[in-house]
Amino acid sequence: MEDVLKDTVKVIFRIVTILPFMLAIGIYMGKRSIGELPVFDFLVVLVFGAVVGADIADPKIDHIHTVVAMIVIALLQKLIIKIKLNNPTLGKLFTFEPTVVMYQGKFLKKNLKQIQYSIDNILQMLREKGVFHTQDVELAIVEANGRLSVKVYPGKEGILREDMSIFKSGNDFEIPVILDGKVQNDLLQRMNKTESWLMDQLNGDPVSELFYVGLNSKGELIISPKDQTTKGVPPIEH
Repeated sequence: MEDVLKDTVKVIFRIVTILPFMLAIGIYMGKRSIGELPVFDFLVVLVFGAVVGADIADPKIDHIHTVVAMIVIALLQKLIIKIKLNNPTLGKLFTFEPTVVMYQGKFLKKNLKQIQYSIDNILQMLREKGVFHTQDVELAIVEANGRLSVKVYPGKEGILREDMSIFKSGNDFEIPVILDGKVQNDLLQRMNKTESWLMDQLNGDPVSELFYVGLNSKGELIISPKDQTTKGVPPIEH
């Protein structure tokens, strides 16, 4: 019983002392380590948490070793950041490159496959950016931290309609009806359309050759073929 009480007191003491130290280390490592989480920073935070968690949960671990490990992790992270800033070529080994996933309203299947993103992933990220029509997208890039950057065409860029006395009705959206060569019959039915209607609208284009087809509220189809060329795509790199 006495040993349990001692271990409990030791754990409480470690929590009280380690949390302020973690805060100090986190501030030293900088905002980007917490906010952006590129791949290397993610691994740093992961190891950081494992070290602290083991120290708190296991009273047998020497507390000073945890403190030393935290300091070394923070210094290593700072060293890697300096290397990336001073030597961009070497710095590329510690992160991912930005990847263009849409260009001029079309999905780039090859690039999506390379980073293992699905159409659904990109559509969700577009909606989170307030973009509900793929044809409005001039350029979409998955950044090194996994987030999506979107540039819409100039005519679609933000301007308050009330400032121009222009008003637009609601219920204007785009529904995916073909994803990677497969017809989404359930979504077609929700739009009160049939597969035969869709085939007529495609004018004989084989469904198997279509990577994405969206149907907007006006009944128009937005099509991205599987063999979409990457010619002319801006070379976005660090």
